[in-house]
Amino acid sequence: MKKIDKTSTEDSSLVSNKSSRRDFFKKAAVYSASAVAASSLLSPAKLLAEGKDDKFITEEQPWATSLGYELNKNPYGVPSPYEHNVVRRTTPLLSSAGDMHAAISVTPLQDLKGIITPNGLFFTRTHNGVARIDPNKHRLMIHGMVKNPIVLTMEELKKYPSESVIHFLECPSNGAAEWKTPQFDSIQFVKGMMSCTEWTGVRLKTILEDVGVDPKALWMLAEGGDGSSMSRTIPVEKVMDDAMIVYAMNGEALREEQGYPIRLLLPGWEANLSVKWLKRLEFGDKPWYCKEETSKYTTLLPSGKAIQHFYPLEVNSIITSPCPEKPWTDLKKGDIVEIEGLAWSGKGTITHVDISFDGGKNWVEAKLKGLVLPKAWTRFSYMYKYEGKDLLLESRAVDDSGDVQPTVNQEKKIMGVEGVYHRNSINTWQVKANGEVHNAQMRS
Repeated sequence: MKKIDKTSTEDSSLVSNKSSRRDFFKKAAVYSASAVAASSLLSPAKLLAEGKDDKFITEEQPWATSLGYELNKNPYGVPSPYEHNVVRRTTPLLSSAGDMHAAISVTPLQDLKGIITPNGLFFTRTHNGVARIDPNKHRLMIHGMVKNPIVLTMEELKKYPSESVIHFLECPSNGAAEWKTPQFDSIQFVKGMMSCTEWTGVRLKTILEDVGVDPKALWMLAEGGDGSSMSRTIPVEKVMDDAMIVYAMNGEALREEQGYPIRLLLPGWEANLSVKWLKRLEFGDKPWYCKEETSKYTTLLPSGKAIQHFYPLEVNSIITSPCPEKPWTDLKKGDIVEIEGLAWSGKGTITHVDISFDGGKNWVEAKLKGLVLPKAWTRFSYMYKYEGKDLLLESRAVDDSGDVQPTVNQEKKIMGVEGVYHRNSINTWQVKANGEVHNAQMRS
């Protein structure tokens, strides 16, 4: 090897060879040792300081010494192939007798960051498969107890002033399979029937100013244009509050599985009400009692009576890290790790989240981080010193209506054990001493 004159500049490029690079990083590790001493993570500097060469630091990698693929290889951007496991998933248990036309595909909560769900990962529920609708032929009819019935094309609808909002959507049966006992050792299947996104569209009340709703009209029927003609009845109070007709999510047109070209959005209410492939709105003075609000989406109480028109989604939360898919098996005693999760409420804004390590006997306050918005996901965080012992890890959320997320027993006492909808009791992760995480249920 040619000797390098430290005072010379003409041969300075030679420090890029592997041997010199290794020497350089070893020296850098010595100077940075004090800075990383407080960190338990196995950083490259710490590895090198311990005499353990990391070839991915000390050696040039192929992607750093070769030409990348052309800029516009994918005119519509796609994730890295190394993210191939981050996908929606389904199972025959979440379908109608195994029929994937009437089924649900769930969001990988364990792999998401922030509060916005990418369009390709947004949870999906269909009753007759995904409709493919030509937007140039699609129409929205508004009629019934109104002064001026209208039929709008997509072009006419988009002439109304648009708004963008961030809200979650959640299936009211989210977690239903877990109700009597844990069924899935997976956060994706336990709570993945929900997502959160930015929606763009038109306030329904803005359109109704042109239509003129009869003051005696107390209900609105929303009907979808897919093969199931999925329909729900909605109180006019909600319609005139924050209901929207949306045609975009996260800045682009709705995906087909999310109701392209338009869907109804009822922030904070069960997702089944936000009818997809929307084609008709009819106003009347009585509810329609559709199939999805009689034989389905009702809650049977211990008294034998059932709750109908059970709309807002209650305060809820779940820890996303750790979870069965993201265990702590790579941690050592003394490591500092972030406990992270999601909280949400259809009644308003999350104000407080607590975390318990012993199944609800004792609680500590978590930190809310990022955007804290009404009827949207809210991230919470707690920094924890890992001790390598058994834990029963839980989160408990509070919203600005004063509602507190209940325990399983508290909810069962009121709601009984037969209903599967609107279950928002506290979820428990059993963290074993070796870092494995499993789905559990506390009954105390």
